Amino acid sequence: MADEIERGSVSIDAENIMPVIKRWLYSDKDIFLREAVSNGCDAITKYRMLKPGTDESMLVEVTVNKDEKTIEIADTGIGMTADEVRRYINQVAFSSAAEFMKQVAKDEAEEKDGRGGIIGHFGLGFYSVFMVSEKVEIDTLSYQDGAEPVHWQSEDGMNFEMGTGSRVEHGTTVTLHIAKDEEEFLETSRLRGILSHYCGYMAYPVTLFDACAKPVEREEPVEGETDKDGKPVMRKVMEDPKPEQINDTAPLWLKKPADCTEDEYKAFYHKVFTDYNDPLFWIHLNVDYPFNLKGILYFPKLPEDFGVREGEIKLFSGQVFVADNIKEIIPEFLMLLRGVIDCPDIPLNVSRSFLQNDGSVKKISSHIVKKVADRLNGLNNIARTEYEGYWDDIAPFVRYGCMTDPKFYEQMKAALLYKLTDGTYVTLQEYRDKFGAKTENKVYYTSDPKRQAASVSLYTGREIGVAVMDYPKLDAAFLNFMEFSGGEDAHFARVDADVSGLTEESEDGAALDQEKLQTLFRGALDKDSLNVTLAPMADESLMAVVTEDEQMRRFREVYGMKDMPDQWSLALNRRNATVQALAARDPEDETTKLLCEQIYDLARMAAKPLEGEEITAFLNRSAKLVGMAAKA
Repeated sequence: MADEIERGSVSIDAENIMPVIKRWLYSDKDIFLREAVSNGCDAITKYRMLKPGTDESMLVEVTVNKDEKTIEIADTGIGMTADEVRRYINQVAFSSAAEFMKQVAKDEAEEKDGRGGIIGHFGLGFYSVFMVSEKVEIDTLSYQDGAEPVHWQSEDGMNFEMGTGSRVEHGTTVTLHIAKDEEEFLETSRLRGILSHYCGYMAYPVTLFDACAKPVEREEPVEGETDKDGKPVMRKVMEDPKPEQINDTAPLWLKKPADCTEDEYKAFYHKVFTDYNDPLFWIHLNVDYPFNLKGILYFPKLPEDFGVREGEIKLFSGQVFVADNIKEIIPEFLMLLRGVIDCPDIPLNVSRSFLQNDGSVKKISSHIVKKVADRLNGLNNIARTEYEGYWDDIAPFVRYGCMTDPKFYEQMKAALLYKLTDGTYVTLQEYRDKFGAKTENKVYYTSDPKRQAASVSLYTGREIGVAVMDYPKLDAAFLNFMEFSGGEDAHFARVDADVSGLTEESEDGAALDQEKLQTLFRGALDKDSLNVTLAPMADESLMAVVTEDEQMRRFREVYGMKDMPDQWSLALNRRNATVQALAARDPEDETTKLLCEQIYDLARMAAKPLEGEEITAFLNRSAKLVGMAAKA
């Protein structure tokens, strides 16, 4: 083959590829660099499998030459013979990685070396370089004894020339002659950003060198020479630019949890997610069977409006970045977390950006959810005080997860906490054990402790705990879930939803006529549909309580139907002396009407502030009643 030039057309293995190659293979052009570097790492992995214990330098070098408009990606891997070039380059989608792994058992390979596994699966990655190139050259030399170097080149990815090459060491160099309209990729900063993004944690050193960079001037001390003050004499020297290593070959997630310190976890979090705040805590995933899964999930402090937060779970395959937030493996509720997941067993499609519909994906996803639930349950059972310290920040995430993932709910239901207005935390069962006798097993809650302080005090005054559920929309939906889907026979009522928790058995005021009082208040307030009831409330000084139907209010909150009118009901305390006296008054008397309006507004103010004309009317009426009382 020494003097012969072989020409031909690249063949397509139709059984392994869809008719999508070259410029339509990937959605983002910068992925060409990931694919080329990944291929280099694969070649090194193969070499180390076949030559265990070698002390040779193993790396992938990326060299950019803006003057010549080229990018070189060179590896020190296994290299290729001419026959292998014909087989793996000239036949699109005949994956060398897939064939190689059939020959070398993965278990044996990991036992020998323990470095990253084979990345490629489809044999398509190489052709991504044509998205940015007007010409591509390959110079390769197989590690096999007696192998000859091979040179391959093509201008369109379909027609090629192949002959004798000049490489003298095993490995492969791919030279890209960058197309005129893609010269942005000749900028060193652009390449550094792409390499950091996709290749920042690959298993072997990845370096970047700017062949056009000028020497840098620096100062160094002259050995043995000092000035009159005894300080070293400095001289200026020119230093040639050196290759810059881009990646961390041993990322934290690959280490054993026992070997990682708290400072390391925090430093890794700050580096990857550029968040100056410390995470609350984290879960280190370290699974070898039945699949290979490594990773770290961080629980950050969630913003109040967490619904607009973008997920930040980075998915890697064999230390190669694939994509953010792959929903097939990362459940939606986990997107509220930050972290990295590395799973070489994930079956990726041809562009490595989406997961195939595979049964193993569901198993991996379920395992991640289980590990999160195990960690939270462990904190609840073993470190309850610490768990309570995290709860305010993780409550939205946990509740959202329970609503969207039935398995997560089953695993977490015993560890769901409710924060009470006094700052303590209880589970649903603990609330029932403590307050159930007074609440008929209802859980009373407030959605705004400050605005509903008066209503809250009615319950806390009776030593009934009130839970704080102050995440709009989420908590209303969560309460619906718990009542109708949770299977816990749970019932929740906001402090202004009913008065059953405020009553006690009594004969006081039993003779009052409820229908008469309803007619009285409807006439005075001009509200023909107002529902008025009588109840024996434990606090005799309490005149009345305004309530709103729980389900109607939740419906309005969950679906954002702000225009839906409020539907208040008025519960009068038949044990209250003012109510008893009012029942005996002349319904046509002006003072009677004013008192009805005042009692109603006072009750409403305990649940919701009066606004606009309502507060003006209340103040004018109050002044009028004070004046009438003064003259009496």
